[in-house]
Amino acid sequence: MMFYYVLVGGLSLVGMFVSGRLKSKFAHYSQFGLRANLTGSEVAERMLRHYGINDVKVTMGQGFLSDHYNPLNKTVNLSPDVFQGNSISAAAVAAHECGHAVQHANAYAWLTLRSAVVPVVNIAAQAQQWLLVIALMGSFQPLILITIAAFAITTTFALITLPVEFDASRRALVWLEESGTARGEEHEGAKDALKWAAMTYVSAALSSLVMLVYLVLRYMGSSRN
Repeated sequence: MMFYYVLVGGLSLVGMFVSGRLKSKFAHYSQFGLRANLTGSEVAERMLRHYGINDVKVTMGQGFLSDHYNPLNKTVNLSPDVFQGNSISAAAVAAHECGHAVQHANAYAWLTLRSAVVPVVNIAAQAQQWLLVIALMGSFQPLILITIAAFAITTTFALITLPVEFDASRRALVWLEESGTARGEEHEGAKDALKWAAMTYVSAALSSLVMLVYLVLRYMGSSRN
């Protein structure tokens, strides 16, 4: 049990560091306006038009760094700072989310796979926190196996998410440079900001994978007793 607490504590610290670094980078590059003087919403609209995507709507959501692409209703949802901002950060995030829209339009395999498993992942994610607590309190093997299955599903989802996020950032950076929206130092700033955004997904996947391995080892240990 002590190993579990040390493991969770260490992974939590890594997650906090990456999250803090992302917020710091976003705040830093938010201070630098684009020479093109485009807001995040304008960047998104231009990128969508460039790829001939006319059925995706750009909307303003709520919250800080709550930006996401919704493939169900085909909307690029940008946080107020991104939607209204004309900074390097705003351009990078807006282009990244449009990168997902481009993936969707092109039937990018990893995005298609991720979208297909979302319903199962949602059930597993809701159940695993309670299963984990109960499983760690005892050594009932069937329950530990169910917990392992739930973590295997969410870990697989976290790993599938990695190529989706990295590819969206790649598409964003290519378009920002080729369109002239962000070049030189602006492009390097966008690249740096998106790198740390991607690291949050790497951290989440690593945490999930390590926990899955721990549960498997715990199950193997209890089966020997």
